[in-house]
Amino acid sequence: MSHVFPRHCKSPPPVAVGGEGCYLIDASGKRYLDGSGGAAVSCLGHGDAGVTAAIKAQLDRLAFAHTGFFTSDPAEALADLLIAHAPEDIDRVYFVSGGSEATEAAIKLARQYWVEKGEPQRGRLIARKQSYHGNTIGALSAGGNEWRRAQFAPLLLDVSHIDPCYDYRLREEGETPEAYGRRAADALEAELLRLGPETVMAFMAEPVVGATAGALTAAPGYFARIREICDRYGILLILDEVMCGMGRTGTLFACEQEGVRPDILCIAKGLGAGYQPIGAMLCSAEIYGAIEAGSGFFQHGHTYIGHPVATAAGLAVVSAILERGLLARVQAQGDRLAHALHARFGQHPHVGDLRGRGLFRGIEFVADRATKAPFDPARGIAGRLKKAAFEAGLICYPMAGTIDGRSGDHVLLAPPFIIEDAQIDELVDKLGRAVDAVI
Repeated sequence: MSHVFPRHCKSPPPVAVGGEGCYLIDASGKRYLDGSGGAAVSCLGHGDAGVTAAIKAQLDRLAFAHTGFFTSDPAEALADLLIAHAPEDIDRVYFVSGGSEATEAAIKLARQYWVEKGEPQRGRLIARKQSYHGNTIGALSAGGNEWRRAQFAPLLLDVSHIDPCYDYRLREEGETPEAYGRRAADALEAELLRLGPETVMAFMAEPVVGATAGALTAAPGYFARIREICDRYGILLILDEVMCGMGRTGTLFACEQEGVRPDILCIAKGLGAGYQPIGAMLCSAEIYGAIEAGSGFFQHGHTYIGHPVATAAGLAVVSAILERGLLARVQAQGDRLAHALHARFGQHPHVGDLRGRGLFRGIEFVADRATKAPFDPARGIAGRLKKAAFEAGLICYPMAGTIDGRSGDHVLLAPPFIIEDAQIDELVDKLGRAVDAVI
């Protein structure tokens, strides 16, 4: 009997014993195509010799040194590499152990920045409905998925949530994508004016929404308008790229494709590619300078931040993404995956929307394609799809509550950047068989 506390107490998982490229292998020898990279983590696939060699070499040199006393060579080198490719004005990197820690650090840094600047009245955060920013209390407060929030509501911070930029469901008939993007972004200004701009410290959003909305991209001009509003009212822009960053959408940072610069940026998942637990919160020189000139101390921290072995893994992963031409590969294979999904599901009577960028793709399922009506949540479509795909040898990321935290079903796909053409065909075929079996 296992003493591990699993994610689902009534459904014990098989034991993973190996990984080769785009596949995971269980104790029975069954192979599973990793069509979601776990949770958009395994960007380099499994068993990458270069990354494992870098980890082993670092262990031979130094396993751990607490950042209260030391920095380390791999942490310094990874920070330099990230800043060399980061958006304009981003200048400092604060390493953590995962995505929730990164967004938690971002929220706390935004607050401390305004305190150091002499504006302690700025303590409000605005985020979006149907977003996901992590599972710590601050990160969960920022997230806008009602199902995830519900039972913890008494513990959560008071965060305002505006509508997401959700073209498929919220753009009106006859409205152009550009006009809708402007209207969706203007909801931020309306909320700022309702709260009082002088009380707001930051707006937080995912450039491409991951888990809770299924690779939901923004309408044209949306983030440019968001940046304008943030600048007009003097609030910080926090972009959460924990799932969509590190090359997943075809550029190292997803916000590059929106043409905007954040003040604070969060990354994780693909930063370590699953080889070590690592994330990072990046901030502008102006924000760092305010802390440096003020107290000189960010009042935050965890034991394993800046871990030498984790940062050595991150350095090897980011170097591989850049040096092996994997960003161009994500774009090319992402296009191929999109075409294959459209060929298989584009006319499916229960597929409402196909969306995403690069190797970050989502399929939204509907009961009625004409009306966009979702399936009855009682049917458990997402859970059944996950089970059917897994039985077929495909790991994918179905989720329920796409529309409002309760209604709607989607599948998120985020395969390794090394996926081959034949494996794309295998992914779509196995997913198609799962869909046929469930719907």
